[in-house]
Amino acid sequence: MIDISKLENVAPDYDLRDLLEAGCHFGSDASSWHPKMAKWIYSKQEGIHIIDLEKTASQLVLAYNYFYHLGKEGKVVIFVGTKRQARETVKEKAVEAKVHWIVSRWLGGLLTNWQQVGKSLRKMLEIEKGLKEDKYKMYTKFEQTQLEKEAGRYARFFDGLRELKKIPDAVFVIDPKKEKIVLKEALMMDVPVIALVDTDTDPQSVDIVIPANDDGRTSIEFIVDQLIEAYSKGRAAKPGVKLAAKPGAKTVKKEDKKGDK
Repeated sequence: MIDISKLENVAPDYDLRDLLEAGCHFGSDASSWHPKMAKWIYSKQEGIHIIDLEKTASQLVLAYNYFYHLGKEGKVVIFVGTKRQARETVKEKAVEAKVHWIVSRWLGGLLTNWQQVGKSLRKMLEIEKGLKEDKYKMYTKFEQTQLEKEAGRYARFFDGLRELKKIPDAVFVIDPKKEKIVLKEALMMDVPVIALVDTDTDPQSVDIVIPANDDGRTSIEFIVDQLIEAYSKGRAAKPGVKLAAKPGAKTVKKEDKKGDK
């Protein structure tokens, strides 16, 4: 991975009050904390660790600049958010910005066995196209139904990867503890991982740690919004690239705090 500290600084000056409003400061129960997250923790209140928002803002600046760089260089990124609190936000924002996404389950081998996974992805697209164009009209009703089911099974994994042609250049993950397979494969294939990491998670395999609440929807939305914006702005800065409308930022809601820990 390149030296992110030397990248062009295009990130906004984050107001800690915005991070506070989004509930980014709420960590996990102190009893379940991971010692390697100690440097990101500000204090402990009523048995809950409080994340140092100055450090969150500082890390978010690094991540923002890196995503801008990825977009400007035409690099491929996948946003991964399979936990319940993250699925809707990740899918909505990624679809809007035309970015690759996964919200159901990471398919083992996506990075380490891309050749085979790529074949399955192409097979799904082939079946879908055939069904749409009545290519299988000479098949029996049963056979057509089986093909529809097969396409549906593929879509569960590949719905957000339809335009993926190769191993991604970077992966963004919400909750590395839940996405252990992603981190393992990324490490093996030398794919940088940027992650929203809570205080109960080992950050060791993450290249850019964004310490923040990974259960509250507004916290997740705030972080995802910023990275999607950075990537989209980077793509817009790349000569000759025509983009869809810029995704709009959504106002965070005060009532959504820690989530459902």
